[in-house]
Amino acid sequence: MIKKHPLIEEFPEHADRIHDLKEKNNHFKNLFEKYDELDHEIYKIESDTEPASDETLNKLRSERVRIKDELYQMLLTL
Repeated sequence: MIKKHPLIEEFPEHADRIHDLKEKNNHFKNLFEKYDELDHEIYKIESDTEPASDETLNKLRSERVRIKDELYQMLLTL
């Protein structure tokens, strides 16, 4: 099933922390926005709204995972 992967749904136990960090930490906010943009772009490709090669899609997915990992580490340490 094709669906978006909002960070709050990925880490529901950290919803309050995500909100706080978006307001108080510019680096977190910028990464969060980049993650959201990538997720939206991936969704458009997967739902055939926007054409892209498999290589492009895989690169976008890898970048989304990298950012998600970084955001998760920030949730745990900041």
